[in-house]
Amino acid sequence: MAFRSNEMVKKIMKKIGSEKNLDPGVKESLKKCLPDSKVVMGRAQRGIFAGRHIQFGNQVSEKGGNKTRRNWKPNVQEKRLFSYILDRHIRVKVTTHALRCIDKAGGIDEYLLKTPYKKMDTEMGLLWKAKIENMYQELGNMEVVFFPQEEETNLAEEFKEMRIQQRVARRDARREAYGWCPKIEQIEEGSEDVEVVHHDELVANS
Repeated sequence: MAFRSNEMVKKIMKKIGSEKNLDPGVKESLKKCLPDSKVVMGRAQRGIFAGRHIQFGNQVSEKGGNKTRRNWKPNVQEKRLFSYILDRHIRVKVTTHALRCIDKAGGIDEYLLKTPYKKMDTEMGLLWKAKIENMYQELGNMEVVFFPQEEETNLAEEFKEMRIQQRVARRDARREAYGWCPKIEQIEEGSEDVEVVHHDELVANS
């Protein structure tokens, strides 16, 4: 079932309760934010279609020029798109045009942030856009703490000592469980030296 922006306003008013619960001027501003497209197919409620919806026209025969009514449906695919702010994949139905728009924007988060509410013509798109905007706003209000260089080096040394203590504890546990022999000790010492060198290389590169 297709819907228009007026029907969307009525649905929102029904969920809120009535217009009495709104401040003056909120309804007019809400209408400005809602999509201005005339008809949106009901299938698009469950995905991101980026303005691509069912189209109607005529199929004209080659010989007689006879016209037959027909429709063109959008190419809809079900994809898993990764969201950095949510740190997980989102399974959503999108059109191929929406996929190109998402790739051009740089990801699903950037596409939802850059696309204005007026062009987001589906309820699912409006929901995800509002949710991601709120999460980015909360992330922007968080305080970022930078440690001085001396504290960073101290933390790196403490982390290195903790790793060594963990290796020693695992070695003692293996000795108690499987017994001990000089050959096993040589192998363990060699693996520990390799791990220490690898860790030092990572610290130097960082």
